[in-house]
Amino acid sequence: MLRWFEKAETSSGNIVYSRIRLARNWEGHMFPQKLSDEEGLELVKRLEFGLKDLTQDDGRTYEYALLDELKDLDRQALRERRILNSGTVAKKSPVGIILSEDEETSIVLNGDDHIRLQILAPGLHLEELWQRADRLDDYINARFPYAFDEKYGYLTSYPTNTGTGLRACAILHLPTLSMGKKFSNMLAELSRFGVTIRGVYGEGSENYGALYEVANQKTLGQSEKEIVELVTKIARQLDTQERKVRRMALENHRLEREDEAYKSYGILKYARRLTKKDAMIFLSQLMAGMADRLIRTEEPCSVYRLMLGIQTANLQKLSSKPLNQEELDVARAAYLRRELPLLKEQTS
Repeated sequence: MLRWFEKAETSSGNIVYSRIRLARNWEGHMFPQKLSDEEGLELVKRLEFGLKDLTQDDGRTYEYALLDELKDLDRQALRERRILNSGTVAKKSPVGIILSEDEETSIVLNGDDHIRLQILAPGLHLEELWQRADRLDDYINARFPYAFDEKYGYLTSYPTNTGTGLRACAILHLPTLSMGKKFSNMLAELSRFGVTIRGVYGEGSENYGALYEVANQKTLGQSEKEIVELVTKIARQLDTQERKVRRMALENHRLEREDEAYKSYGILKYARRLTKKDAMIFLSQLMAGMADRLIRTEEPCSVYRLMLGIQTANLQKLSSKPLNQEELDVARAAYLRRELPLLKEQTS
């Protein structure tokens, strides 16, 4: 079965994928940070047992595991694929995970909260994802009553999640818009509407790959419908703006854009060593060129899958031995040479 990110395409827009995440806690139990290891393990086992028939309800095949049963490399790879956050990966106390075969749906048990439900999908489908999450949430709540306050809503470990406990998120590819001088001002202006926008990869002000995450700031004082509509609206606005500036760039500098896409492809397809930063930059340029149909491959290509594949842990998992930094750069180039399809011959 293809995993969700292997189906991600940007040919119809710049929105790479959507995510819905719900934070919930089991009524009558202390938050995970207050539980002993014995209490945490007992809670995880009881939650797993209560959700053992999840496949029958949801129709998906799930795997159940304790994080401490997984190798550190596997945990890091799950973090790179956005299944786990860094805090959960580093946690020493018992944590369980229920993960669908396509990795679209995951339930983390005894992580930041007792239950963290997440659903991912390529493209902008927040409303559909919320409907699925709502159904699964009802399924879980029927078996485990949630900690809920009539005034404040769902009670969570972090006050920023109290209320609906909902985080709606869209990841966008904004290579042209983000190069503009007014981009930072635009993000600051949009944040006034109640969203946060941040780069996904890179350090400091750099954002390798030009991927940006749009998510709601508040979970208290807004309904789930309002949160989903807000993030969807801002994501569409950014997509529209990126399309606009990209269209202008094509009208005025089409040859330069074509040259950039083909050069990026050439380096990715034939390089013998690539740093993660350089690979992300060239993949971003290739993604833009493919979205604008300046360059086409013989077979369908999910560039986002390649972006995940070149991350350190996922790349290391393909090797039979530990790799140092130089060896990782060599393995990264070899992975891209192998996975990047040939170009389709252009007709004049």
